[in-house]
Amino acid sequence: MVSDLPVGARIRYWRRRNGGRSQAAIAGLCGITEDYLSKIERGQKAPSLDVLVALAREIGVPVTALLDHPTPADESAPHQTAPDVARILMGYSPPGHGAPVEPAVLRERVEAAWRTWQTSPTRYTDAATILPTLLADTERTVRAHRTGPDAGARRDALRAAADLYGLLRSYCRRTQRLDLSLLVADRALRAAEDADDPLRIAAAQWNLGHVLLGQREPEGAEQVATQAAEQLQNAPADADGEALAGALHLVISTAAAQRRDWWRARAHLEQQALPRAEAAGEGNIHWTVFGPTNVHLHALGIEMLAGEAAEGLRHADDIDISQVSSIERQFTFLLDVARCYDLRREDAAVLVHLLDIEQLAPEDLTRSLPARQIVDRLRHRVRPTYRRQVEALVERLGIDSEFGPAGHPD
Repeated sequence: MVSDLPVGARIRYWRRRNGGRSQAAIAGLCGITEDYLSKIERGQKAPSLDVLVALAREIGVPVTALLDHPTPADESAPHQTAPDVARILMGYSPPGHGAPVEPAVLRERVEAAWRTWQTSPTRYTDAATILPTLLADTERTVRAHRTGPDAGARRDALRAAADLYGLLRSYCRRTQRLDLSLLVADRALRAAEDADDPLRIAAAQWNLGHVLLGQREPEGAEQVATQAAEQLQNAPADADGEALAGALHLVISTAAAQRRDWWRARAHLEQQALPRAEAAGEGNIHWTVFGPTNVHLHALGIEMLAGEAAEGLRHADDIDISQVSSIERQFTFLLDVARCYDLRREDAAVLVHLLDIEQLAPEDLTRSLPARQIVDRLRHRVRPTYRRQVEALVERLGIDSEFGPAGHPD
């Protein structure tokens, strides 16, 4: 029985069962050496809790599956969501006063907030300023039109609310509040359903799928996305519907990758998402940034997660990131490329891409745990030629106080 095996043997068992990736691939993704992982699996080294958490994540099992006893609760990054946003969402703030906003004006403000979120290098700071008032105005406007005589105004207000909650889903997830992210994803779906808007319903389900992916629930994410794609087949056929269906298939492919089902992830991307992207062209239907470039970005991400750095970099060579308007997607591309180079221990290339990220999206870099872990690993192994630049980056990110020598376990 697996439960009778020592820790190292359990790691080897689950590594081989869940995807069968090599020690080199798993070790690289966890920031340790292949030799160190080999010694762990043979019982010659005892992994730290941080290493165990990383191994469990990459192998695709709970940490408790690798241990004989429960592990302490993982201390996630501190909440970074603007307090006013959190208070409004949780009902701690009293309802706002004043007249409701005209739905057309509300629509313009929500669209402007989305543009800021997708394009501003200081999008977190900007969002913390914009969102509290916009959220309060939106909820007050929806309440005002809920029982009013103007059905058109009511529907327009609900549409604006659905779109705003979609933005809040991304914001709350990126600021370490997955609980609030799930809350607003559900509100987006309810608003879209009340507006009887099939495309916004699909977009809300796409948002919900991303929340479930963020919570490492790939089965739930795939179920939601599959159901939404099937519902779209019953809606009038148009280019927007096809693009949203393609975005939903990206969720399904990502869910397969989270389960380490690499063949299915690749096949679904190629057979379901890519044809829709090629038919739709580059676009941003309901802020999904769906198009051929986004599909290729997902292909890169799948290869990076699979530990196939060379194949991931081959995909990266074919991607023109200027085709994507979203800073978040550009950030993800650069980070995935940096992670591929990190797997190959090509430190100069890692540093170049980290510095590109810092220039593009400094707030995203500061908040990204994978990015900070790469920087920490880099500082423990970098050659003297690059040490000054790396240490300056470490200081700007404040990593010394967060990580310690765990990035260099040997």
